[in-house]
Amino acid sequence: MTAITFSSAPRPLGKSGLTVSPIAWGMWRFRGDDVAAAQRRVEAALEAGFTLLDTADVYGLDNAEPFGAAEALLGRVLKASPGLRERFVLGGKAGIWPGVPYDSSQTYLTAAVEASLKRMNVERMDLFQIHRPDVLTHPADLARTLERLRDAGKIGAVGVSNFTAAQTAALAAHLPFPLASTQVEFSPVAIEPLEGGLLDQAMERDLGVLAWSPLGGGRLGDGATPDGRAGAVAAVLDVLARREGVSRAVIAYAWILAHPARPIPIVGTQDPARIAEAARALTVQLSRADWYGVLTAARGAPLP
Repeated sequence: MTAITFSSAPRPLGKSGLTVSPIAWGMWRFRGDDVAAAQRRVEAALEAGFTLLDTADVYGLDNAEPFGAAEALLGRVLKASPGLRERFVLGGKAGIWPGVPYDSSQTYLTAAVEASLKRMNVERMDLFQIHRPDVLTHPADLARTLERLRDAGKIGAVGVSNFTAAQTAALAAHLPFPLASTQVEFSPVAIEPLEGGLLDQAMERDLGVLAWSPLGGGRLGDGATPDGRAGAVAAVLDVLARREGVSRAVIAYAWILAHPARPIPIVGTQDPARIAEAARALTVQLSRADWYGVLTAARGAPLP
C-alpha cells in the first residue's frame, strides 16, 4: 500500500506570497519573566525549522498573566536579539476583548493592531488574523478596516480564525485581495473541519490551514491517559507510535499533516526538547489504512 509522504520544504501560505514551514509554533503558553529562557524557546522552534510563529493579543489571560503578556514577552526577546525577527513569519491575532467579548470594529481593531505592534517591538505583522468572528460587524466594514491596515503597512496577509465556512466566504467577497489562511481547531479528536466543510473550502479557495490545539487540548499528549473516544484515538495513535519509534504527539501531528488541504499544526509545547521532537512528524510513514484507522476511532463508528 502506498505510504503517505511528507515534505519539509517551505510552502506557500495560500495566495499571500508568504512562504512558511509545514509545522508552526504557537505562543498560547508563552509566559514568564525569564527573557533568556523565552529566547531559547523561540530559537528551538527556528532550529526545528518552524518559520511561522503564531501569537495573539489575548494570550496571557489563560496563564494568569495580563492581556498582551505573550506579545510583550516576545517583544522583550526581539529587543534582546533583534536578528531573530528576520528568521520567521509573524502571525498575530486580535478581536477578542474579555467581557465584550468580540469586537471587529474599525476603531477597536486599529487600536488593537497598534498596541500589538508596540508590545512585540515590531513594525508589521506578516499575517494578521481575526481571532473570532464578531457577528455585529458587517463583513464589508471589516474588509475596509483590513484594507486600511494593510495599506498603512501595519499588517501584511490577512487570515481568519474560528470562522465558519459561510463567514469566511462573506468576508472574502468584500476583500480586494485574497484571504491567506483560516485557523481552525483540528486534531484526531476534533474532526469538525474535516466533516463540516472547512477543509474543503480551504482547498477550493487555496487557503492556508493553521490547526490549533493539534493534541486535542493536551488529551493526546505523551503521558496523558484520556478516556472515552479520545482514549480510543490515543490507543490507535500509540500503536502507530510504537511501530514508527516516535511519540504519540508526533503521530498526531503527522495525521494532521497528511490531509491534502495541507494543514499546518501549531505546536504549542514550550519545552525546547519537545519542540525539536515535533519535527519528526515529517519523517514517519503512514498508510491510508493507518490514517483512516485514526479517523474511525475519532468518529466512534465505522466509516460508511
